Amino acid sequence: MNEKAYILDEFLKTAGISKDDLALWEKLKLFKPIGFTEDKIPFYAAETLDKVAHIKKLIDLGYRPEEIQKIIKKIGLPQKSGEKPSKTKQPRYLTVGTLAEKVNVSPRTIKHWEDKGILEPDMRSEGGFRMYSEHYVFFGQLIKDLQLFGYSLDEIKTISDYFRDFIKIQTTIEIYDKEETEQKLQTMAGEIKSLLEKTNLLKEGIQRWEDLLKKKKKELAGLKTMNQKRNNDSKEGNKDAKDDIH
Repeated sequence: MNEKAYILDEFLKTAGISKDDLALWEKLKLFKPIGFTEDKIPFYAAETLDKVAHIKKLIDLGYRPEEIQKIIKKIGLPQKSGEKPSKTKQPRYLTVGTLAEKVNVSPRTIKHWEDKGILEPDMRSEGGFRMYSEHYVFFGQLIKDLQLFGYSLDEIKTISDYFRDFIKIQTTIEIYDKEETEQKLQTMAGEIKSLLEKTNLLKEGIQRWEDLLKKKKKELAGLKTMNQKRNNDSKEGNKDAKDDIH
């Protein structure tokens, strides 16, 4: 996706508004940031600039911010040609540091996955900040799982490409021609089958190890008891020997 986003200072400069204007408009809930950096600095989607432009036009026509708030509540802001108002919940975006913390890896690991083409930020600011959708938390955990399964990062890159293709096809079935779509879906089905076979083997291996470890845990407890008893028997033997001498 890699859409454009704006950190606070970038947003103020591009929108041509002051911090006071921004604070008031956000207080009136005319719009809001889509996320925050680790330093609590807000960032905004590019589409928010369109909202700002409409708000500024209404102000130029003599409307006060409080009146604009009522207008937005009643009829909303104008949409782009052919665009329908979104009724879905706005996704929450995460910075590299926050994503790394939630996946329990280092920010350097996230950057390495991105360099490998496994991850792709949803948004990027002019200053270099990268933002990811929350679904990347789950995806990051899947990457770690695949590494435990013995997959290399190059193999994981191939799987991530399949996922991206799947999402594209699921969103717009006409994105590829019929033959190419069929070929891609067939390849994905084969990869799913292969991964299921490996996970079944892994489950069997885990079960063997669980049974073995439980058995050895009991055996270790028994050996510890025997060893402790041996020490006690040795002490009693030494005591009897001393009594015989006396």
